[in-house]
Amino acid sequence: MLVKIIIVLLLVFIVFNLFKALFVMLKNDPNGPSISQLLGRRVMFSALAMVCIVMAIMLGWITPNSSPF
Repeated sequence: MLVKIIIVLLLVFIVFNLFKALFVMLKNDPNGPSISQLLGRRVMFSALAMVCIVMAIMLGWITPNSSPF
């Protein structure tokens, strides 16, 4: 259950960084954070989420759906 909560929190943080980059792009403030840093952080946390999912499946903490239909 803890692994699922961590994965959901990572996904929420990924979406938060995506929208934060959108607002920085629309605001166009030269003194603010750069879009590339925010999008890079999003990619890093996406990779971390994928690693967490794969490791949790390999260790048997979560089980994938055998038949999606």
